[in-house]
Amino acid sequence: MLTFIVRRVLWTVLVLFAITVLVFVIFFKTPGIDPARQIAGRDPSPAVLAEIRAQFGLNRPVYVQYGMMMKRIFITQNLVSYSNQGELVIPEITAAAPATLSLVFGAAVIWVVMAIAMGVAAAVLRGTLLDPLLMILALIGISMPVFWLGEVVNLFTQSRWHNSPLFSWVPPLGYTPFSQSPVLWFEGLVFPWITLSILYIGFYARVLRANLIEIGNEDYVRTARAKGLSERRVLIRHTLRTSMITFVSLFGLDFGVLVGGGALLTEVVFGIHGVGYLTYVSLTNLDLPTIMATVIYGAFFIVLANTLVDIAYAWLDPRVRPSQ
Repeated sequence: MLTFIVRRVLWTVLVLFAITVLVFVIFFKTPGIDPARQIAGRDPSPAVLAEIRAQFGLNRPVYVQYGMMMKRIFITQNLVSYSNQGELVIPEITAAAPATLSLVFGAAVIWVVMAIAMGVAAAVLRGTLLDPLLMILALIGISMPVFWLGEVVNLFTQSRWHNSPLFSWVPPLGYTPFSQSPVLWFEGLVFPWITLSILYIGFYARVLRANLIEIGNEDYVRTARAKGLSERRVLIRHTLRTSMITFVSLFGLDFGVLVGGGALLTEVVFGIHGVGYLTYVSLTNLDLPTIMATVIYGAFFIVLANTLVDIAYAWLDPRVRPSQ
């Protein structure tokens, strides 16, 4: 198991290096893209362009430019925004990351707990009225777009019913850091958590139910029942553990994407200035350094999540571990 973990970590480093190279080439060396013209503004003179290229090192060899960019991102952290001169990109991402992490972690706790509860209940009660009822609720959750659901939630909690006893405690849209006020942090994120998690609750519950039913017909499960094990023990130690392999794989991918900026719609609807919102603003302004830094940030969490999923997969199913 230790050998497997070391190999996966080494592959993670290699993949991240390849991603940084690819992102740099796409954003800075694609034909037709000239960062100097973007910085200079409209109708710059050749002398101004030459001065800007010399100032930012854009006239140096490609590998030197790549090294300078990586140094500014990972070591000195003094990468400057092109659209907002004087604004440092890395501190801006660092300031936005807690909002995104708070949003995604809270939503993940809700969707994992609720999805496991709904999936297990539907599988155990298969053939009863509760099974199709739970799956219909899951399908409704999958069908509701996040931005629409968020606007509906805001309509009631921030407007029509805000002065009622039910929602009078809901603070204005935005994000309050935990260090500033844990109570306001929690109250401001309750409905964003629920909104973001509903889609995943439905999807994960349906996936888990299907896996539990499929694995329940396997030979080793029937053998466990024949040995006299209780249904509860068979469920927990055999069917649920094996069914969680697919669940964990999907969770790692989705969690990494959301932390990397995939929660953009939820952040915009609820006024949470996280990494997704920062990426959106940088894309509208074509701010290449910020775009590149946020893409690398997102890639880091996605690759890290994949690595953790592979390790968890190997722990849940020893058959995937290397023999040597």
